[in-house]
Amino acid sequence: MCHTDVHFVKEGLAPYPLTPGHELAGVVTKVGRNVTKLRVGDAVAVGCMVDSCFGCRSCRAYEEQYCLNGAVWTYGGETKYGRAGPDGERTRGGYSDAFVANQRFCFKLPPESLPKTRGDEDASKTTDTKSSLAKYAPLLCAGVTTFDPLVRYGCLDGRKRVGVAGFGGLGMMATKLARAMRCDVVALSSSPDKEPAARRMGASEFWVTTDAEAMKEKAEAVKAQKLTKASKRDAAVYGWQHPDPPPAGSASDSDEATISDDRVSLDVILDTVSAPHDVAALVDLLAPDGTLVLLGLDARPFALAANALVFSRKVVRGSLIAGTKSTEACLEFCVKHGVFPDVRVIDAAKAADALKALDKKNDAAVRYVIDCETIPKRAKRSAAA
Repeated sequence: MCHTDVHFVKEGLAPYPLTPGHELAGVVTKVGRNVTKLRVGDAVAVGCMVDSCFGCRSCRAYEEQYCLNGAVWTYGGETKYGRAGPDGERTRGGYSDAFVANQRFCFKLPPESLPKTRGDEDASKTTDTKSSLAKYAPLLCAGVTTFDPLVRYGCLDGRKRVGVAGFGGLGMMATKLARAMRCDVVALSSSPDKEPAARRMGASEFWVTTDAEAMKEKAEAVKAQKLTKASKRDAAVYGWQHPDPPPAGSASDSDEATISDDRVSLDVILDTVSAPHDVAALVDLLAPDGTLVLLGLDARPFALAANALVFSRKVVRGSLIAGTKSTEACLEFCVKHGVFPDVRVIDAAKAADALKALDKKNDAAVRYVIDCETIPKRAKRSAAA
């Protein structure tokens, strides 16, 4: 379950009837005659898209989310390319007991993700057999949405100081991923109670954004640019100031290198906040050549003075989920490094309560995943009718 579901349900972003859900994980029960990458019994995941034109420059680069003719979203979208149902119909999402998707937007999961059955030899050793599959579902939205900009803006090689603004579903995954990339992670949140969870997931620092005095001090420290020789090697602007690489064996030459503790500024900030907030204050926390990536869907405009960017070559960008190639890379990375969200599998009857919890900042610091086998049979018959 994603906070986007809350927006669609509360704000009427798509016509009713609406079936939310764009983080799906399940098992293939049937394949079409032209399917080559999947077979019955495979564990698969489906994300935020189910179709695109396949012909524009974005689709040819496997950046289907930016399809110039318009991607077809997993729910609340309109079919128009013939691969996600008859043209002109509204797509319905993953809060359902079955789902049909084109193989390009289905991602094969490792065999160990398959839930154990009662007949399996090791089933008795698993306390929650469905969580093995459930933990993959949030990767298809929260995971890929944060993985893609982290890779694009140079964090995969580590040695970056990454800020994560907002500690909901996206923020939790961003923290875990950035830490797995050997970056120094600073969590920024308006909820002080989330600090223990943020540190447990890999944040080395936790800044409370509602503490105006403390945030002002951080911004002033950034402007002072009081960096040690060691931390200068790690600054984002280093490549332009010092064309010669750091000497062999130095901190920057080590795979385990981390940012010097005395540096306050951030090389990359992933802004996951979807509510109105002070974007300019986040820009003030960036190092020279730093990048602020907007991931939250706040439709209201914000003000930002040009000199906040011009005098230190800072950049403000937007980013939307990830294309199919980047999604595959994200899944491979998460499996290799064991990066998964903390999930709580719930019955379908508790979906409304979970949506309310998400609407209240999700202080439980978990991702709710619906066990769609618990959808009442009567409801299924009604939907089919």
